[in-house]
Amino acid sequence: MWKGGVRVVVLDPEGRILLVRQRHEDKDIWMLPGGGIEENENAEEAAVREVREETGLDIRAGALIWHVEEVSPERGQHFVNFFLSETEGGRASLGSDPEFDAGHQVLRELRFFTRAETAALPQVYPPAIRDELWDVLAETNAGRGGHAVFKVR
Repeated sequence: MWKGGVRVVVLDPEGRILLVRQRHEDKDIWMLPGGGIEENENAEEAAVREVREETGLDIRAGALIWHVEEVSPERGQHFVNFFLSETEGGRASLGSDPEFDAGHQVLRELRFFTRAETAALPQVYPPAIRDELWDVLAETNAGRGGHAVFKVR
C-alpha cells in the first residue's frame, strides 16, 4: 500500500529556499517543509497545511516539480510530491508537529539558504535539493516549467 507525502519549496524575496532541520535517529537532517498526506486530503491541501504547521507561513501550492517514489523493505512503498509555492502571508517561525508531544518534537530549526549554503549542508533529504532543485528553479523561472520523476532506492 502506497503512502503519500509532500515537500514544498518556499522562496524568500532573495531567492533562498526555506529548509527545516529535523532530528531523526540521532541525526540532524535539513529538508523542505512538508509531511504526510492525511485521510480525505489531497496533496495540495497537505502542502498548505504542513507548511503552516512547520513554518507559520500561509502558502498556495503551485507547480508540481518532482514526484519521488521509494520502495524498500525497511520503509515500504511511499511517494512524495514536491511543489513550488507562493507565500500569501504569515511570518516564518519554527512550528511544531502535532503528531508528537512537546517532549518528542523533531523540528529543531528553520532557515533560508542559498544554493552554496545548501550544497555545504552535511545531511539533506533528498540529496537532490543540493543542486538539481536549483536547476529546476532556474528552468521554472525562465518559463519552461515541467517536473521530474526520481526513484529512491
